[in-house]
Amino acid sequence: MTTWLRRPRAAYLAVMMIATAIVPASAQTGGKWTKAAPLPEAALELYAAAVGTKMYIFGGIEPNGVVPSGLVYEYDSAADQWTKKKAMVLPSHHNAVTALNGRIYLFGGFAASSTDKPGWLPIANSWEYDPTNDSWKALAPMPTPRGAALAVALDGKIYVLGGEGMHPGDQPKPLWFVGAAHRSLNTVEEYDPATNTWTTRSTMPTPRNHVAGGAVNGKIYVVGGRVGSVFVGSSDNLDLVEVYDPVTDKWGASLNRMPDARSGAGWGVYNGKIYVVGGEFSDNRMRGAFKALEAYDPASNSWDILQSLRFPRHSAGTAFIGNKLHVVGGDLQSSDQYGPPTITMTTSHDVFEVTDGEK
Repeated sequence: MTTWLRRPRAAYLAVMMIATAIVPASAQTGGKWTKAAPLPEAALELYAAAVGTKMYIFGGIEPNGVVPSGLVYEYDSAADQWTKKKAMVLPSHHNAVTALNGRIYLFGGFAASSTDKPGWLPIANSWEYDPTNDSWKALAPMPTPRGAALAVALDGKIYVLGGEGMHPGDQPKPLWFVGAAHRSLNTVEEYDPATNTWTTRSTMPTPRNHVAGGAVNGKIYVVGGRVGSVFVGSSDNLDLVEVYDPVTDKWGASLNRMPDARSGAGWGVYNGKIYVVGGEFSDNRMRGAFKALEAYDPASNSWDILQSLRFPRHSAGTAFIGNKLHVVGGDLQSSDQYGPPTITMTTSHDVFEVTDGEK
């Protein structure tokens, strides 16, 4: 069941029309969509990681668009059941999240402003979450405070790529309402869990935030995202795909572009392909969310257009459990940047089961 908050009747009817419209299947399905147990509470700006047969959702932001929720939920795929877990020690949103060796790691994000001026404060805090004990441990902070970055685990290390932070020499300031100047980053920093240390690596060719991506065959792929502001209303989306080799610490040539330039999408890696779902966009005429699902195959440098979500959304928590991509929560539209945001959060939990050999 989908839950919407703080919307006038006209907006409610418009969203209902979107959510209940009959969506024809793509000519290339590649699998099928089903429904799973909804998230117990509507939320957006979620990030997820899977450990075994369970998925963990982190983050969230209150309907005012400022205060982090600090949510943590565990989804048991065997029981199709959600359990609320211990909240984040430092509530924040737009964290870079990944799993490694049975632990989940969260880096940076945006915390609530510590001043009387509301906004999103870029932070450098790093955390290890132990799903077995439902416990948190503080780690060495990132060298660069930032939010909306990408975290990728590969060969025992974790790479945090891109994101949004301050101009060189500036101290972190709350963004958005106070209008602090900020920029997209090309920063790449490597975290070693064995030594709890950070190493600065070769920068990305294209600075960006709100990116998708993942690791395939020893290389890291960075997909889409936005340049300029962290906020979609004052930035431009990208369709670029760039590849990084941690062994040589070098970036390769740009690869085949995404079918749709977008940011704020969910992603997951399965069977050598990177799946990108949902997202948002904005231009001078309109603003909206995507329902698209596309898969990038690095082996052939090609994209498959798969069967779309039933209705658009961005900022959903996404992760693969086996061959099933779980898409949880999110926002059904791209919210206004100025003034009180119009947020249409959802509890919906959609699952795309990849069918091998089917196009």
